[in-house]
Amino acid sequence: MTTATASSALSWPRRVEHWMDGYGKPAWIAAMVLGFILFWPVGLALLAYMIWGKQMFGKSCRKTTHHSAAVTRSSGNSAFDAYKADMLKRLEDEQTAFDAFLQRLREAKDKSEFDAFMDENRRRRDSEIKEQA
Repeated sequence: MTTATASSALSWPRRVEHWMDGYGKPAWIAAMVLGFILFWPVGLALLAYMIWGKQMFGKSCRKTTHHSAAVTRSSGNSAFDAYKADMLKRLEDEQTAFDAFLQRLREAKDKSEFDAFMDENRRRRDSEIKEQA
């Protein structure tokens, strides 16, 4: 075996890995399912690689941990930091007001539904009493 053949033979798993990464997690999952269907050790090997190779959990976990730190971190510009703090405070106040509005809306809807039920129940009782009389 020549060195060109050896290097191409060693690089085909890397080429397949990069090709599958281009299609994302669904490609890895589909390959694993097909591996289990065709020959179960292949599916098991792909599952192990996805778990221990950090393909399944590595990328998504890294992205979510840095969002909260970016909000509280100073940009170095005091005017922008003051604007950002003011805007975040305003957004929090708007969120609180909106949540209170939704709560009042739910209570009003519940009250109107209950009142409609009571009116219907009262009409039904009155009609039953008139029919019995």
